[in-house]
Amino acid sequence: MSKFHVNKEVCIGCGTCISTCPECFEFDEEGKSQVKTEETECNCDAHEIIDDCPVRAISLEG
Repeated sequence: MSKFHVNKEVCIGCGTCISTCPECFEFDEEGKSQVKTEETECNCDAHEIIDDCPVRAISLEG
């Protein structure tokens, strides 16, 4: 099963992934995106989330 990964060194905290898929993403304490939980079943379009990130900080692993 694939899961999202956010590259914190690249993320600029724009919130696009959070607005596109709020059940899977949230801001961390530094204002950058993070995956809410590894167990979250994401019903969003993974390719849309990855493609919409302006700095390409989101990928799928697994």
